[in-house]
Amino acid sequence: MEQSVLNAVQKEHLTSYEILQRVEDVSMLLSLYNILDKLSNKGILKSYVKQDTKYHYVA
Repeated sequence: MEQSVLNAVQKEHLTSYEILQRVEDVSMLLSLYNILDKLSNKGILKSYVKQDTKYHYVA
């Protein structure tokens, strides 16, 4: 599932909702947040806020 999330955000910066729509393996938002946290803790994924929306991208 982590690889599916990474594949989704490698091409462009996406919001959590956009990632959820593009990744078929993750069916619940809470599961996605756990995966995003794991990837962030590994230093693979970074995030930023632009106009009150949080975006994620591969570091």
